This record gives sequence, C-alpha cells and structure tokens, in this order.
Amino acid sequence: MPYALKHKTTSELLACRQINKYELSYYGLKVWESEQEALSECEAFLSGLGAGGMEDWSLVELDENKVKIGNAKLNNQTWKRLILNDDGSLSAVSQSRPEQ
Repeated sequence: MPYALKHKTTSELLACRQINKYELSYYGLKVWESEQEALSECEAFLSGLGAGGMEDWSLVELDENKVKIGNAKLNNQTWKRLILNDDGSLSAVSQSRPEQ
C-alpha cells in the first residue's frame, strides 16, 4: 500500500508538482510504495520543498483507491489542498486561486 505524508497540525496530505511515467508534469499526492522507501526519502524530500521536517509531518498508509480519489479531487490545480479527515475521508480545500 502507498504511504503519504500528513501534516500533524492541518491534516493536509503532501501534494506537489511531479513527473508521471509518461514524463508529463502534474500536481498530485506525493506517495511512496513502501514504508521503508518513504522513511528513507521523506526528510530530504520535505527539505527540498521547504516544507519543514518530519517533526511537522507523520507517515500515513493510504489504499490505492484513496490516492486516485485524492488526485482526482486535486484536479491538477496547485491552489487546492487535500485534507485527510479523522474519519478517513478526503476533502479538497481551495486556497486563493492565482490570477489567470
């Protein structure tokens, strides 16, 4: 099962610009395929994004379906944030949208 990072204060799941297997850029959830991979890479990844350190984030396990739903809710829009609610549901929250 995939692993993602959840902000401890806001419950936001980490999303960022990435490159998919077709070498196309998209904005979506950052996930790792194993807990070991996530633990070995997430500190450096957060540092590279300027998103704080692991003291601000926790590792959460998501099923593939949640990852797909989460990416659909983000809709490749960088001003959207994805919240993992206490009941396990996902909510997309829009930040101020950039001028077009």
